[in-house]
Amino acid sequence: MNTKKAAGLIALAVGVALPLSACGGGGGSTSPSSSGSGSGTSTAAATAKGGTLYYLTKRAAEHLDPQRTYIGRDLADMGRLWSRSLVQFPASTDATTASTPVPDMATDTGKSSNGGKTWEFTLKDGIKWQDGQPVTCADLKYGVSRSFATDVITGGPNYVLTYLPSVAKIYSGPYSSKPAGQAAFDKAITCSSDNKTITYNFEKPWADFPLNLASLRSFDPYRKDKDQGAKSNYAIFSDGPYMLQGTWTKGTGGTFVRNPNYDPSTDTVRKALPDKIVFTEGLTNELIAQRLIADNGNDQNAVTDRAIPPAFYTQITGSVATRAVNPQSPFVDYLLPNFNTMKNLKVRQALAMATNKVGYITALGGDKTGVPAKSIVNPSLAGYKPNPAFTAPDAGDPAAAKKLLQDAGVTLPYPIKYTYPGGTPTSDKAAQALKATWDQAGFSTTLVSLPDTYYDVIQNLHYTGGDVLWGGWGADWPSMSTVLPPLFDDRINFSATSNGQDYGNFKDAKADSLMDQAAAATSLDQANTVYQQLDQYLGEQVAYIPLAVEKFYLLHGSGVTNYMVDPASNSYPDLAVIGVKSGS
Repeated sequence: MNTKKAAGLIALAVGVALPLSACGGGGGSTSPSSSGSGSGTSTAAATAKGGTLYYLTKRAAEHLDPQRTYIGRDLADMGRLWSRSLVQFPASTDATTASTPVPDMATDTGKSSNGGKTWEFTLKDGIKWQDGQPVTCADLKYGVSRSFATDVITGGPNYVLTYLPSVAKIYSGPYSSKPAGQAAFDKAITCSSDNKTITYNFEKPWADFPLNLASLRSFDPYRKDKDQGAKSNYAIFSDGPYMLQGTWTKGTGGTFVRNPNYDPSTDTVRKALPDKIVFTEGLTNELIAQRLIADNGNDQNAVTDRAIPPAFYTQITGSVATRAVNPQSPFVDYLLPNFNTMKNLKVRQALAMATNKVGYITALGGDKTGVPAKSIVNPSLAGYKPNPAFTAPDAGDPAAAKKLLQDAGVTLPYPIKYTYPGGTPTSDKAAQALKATWDQAGFSTTLVSLPDTYYDVIQNLHYTGGDVLWGGWGADWPSMSTVLPPLFDDRINFSATSNGQDYGNFKDAKADSLMDQAAAATSLDQANTVYQQLDQYLGEQVAYIPLAVEKFYLLHGSGVTNYMVDPASNSYPDLAVIGVKSGS
């Protein structure tokens, strides 16, 4: 799997200065929170259509091309507003419901055959583009073809390449004119004679393919006549309830208005309440918090994806507190021992035993920013269970860790370098909290802060600046298959210069074998059983150390109605259902 761009939002949510790069994605929450606007509006008023919703943010969207987008927030927003999928997750605060696909453009959630290798979907009648032309099978097929053009359509998920590996070797997308490659692609993905039914013929089982469709946008349709390749990055062409008014400007934002050719009778997911949605990029987290707390003018009708900074916590009281929510997010923070330098298992075990998750979370802002993690797998994912290999208390046990170091036969104090995405007082305090109990256990910890760039440094296969490295990850869809293999399969991560997402340089034949067994499973239950075994084995080898399941502390204006954050929206404001007070 390629770099997962959504992940940087993990650290940003808790105040760590991290340039967005790897990880992130599309899971949910075990106990997602939702809240109304706190204004006491009636049910009818809460679901009334009309008005303008404002979306305030700092982070600029890197891509708004469905085949290139890989930020959890943007995947959720575009799927709710203007890029429909064959199936979609419904808006719900029930984790199971919100993580179970329902038909969107398709008449059902797909028909599987050939041991999970073949999937068939038929389009509903009445699905149209913003210019009134119907969405066809050819548009779906063309959309996924773009992911094969890895030199043009960059930055997005391209799982299709791993499920059609022989095609990927000879097919380079729709901008190439190589007959052999095109023929192979046309055989793998076919359209019915009436251009309504699409069939995907994968080369290996893909039991959770509908979860991929609902979480990511890479299989969404794309009109060939609207494609300008890389220049289409912000050229939004809608088949959903909203269309872009004018242009989108990176760092500034854009405005969405109703799509006149959208037929709500074809859509059971989106309520599409506001008449207009205005996105404003480039605002600081502090300014957003100040404005939403003050709750003046248009800010009464505003939502944000930015977490409330800890410095503002004391102001979230009274009526302001009724407008705040604090759900668990899809993201997990973790540590990676560097297997190039920390080869002694007992040393790694000592590190895990001494790790103070409570101190780390407290430094980031306390229980509103996260809860101690029991695995690198988010608790919202099917098949999750706490990893039994990690037996240390959440605050760490330096005395037991020191005994492990002594048993390792190494000279104390044992020097280690901890590399993390620093640059803010909060992130540095979190690193100091980890250092404190590590040093008590007999380590001598040097902190290596990378405030300006992070992932491109630690993904360098030859980086020697860290014995322990910080990481963060969110599943691309609610499945362990989008967590453990992407992070620990050396066969897909390692190249001559890069370790991909495997920043700790972990290579293990038994782990690879377990991943192969899970990938060959024809049901999710079978796969999850193997992934549980894999997770425990990774824990026994201390391939990672879990830190925290992130929580989002979000605020919205008093004029916002039907406010919801849920697993279906990656725990960001769910634009499928949110509205504003009538006439505002």
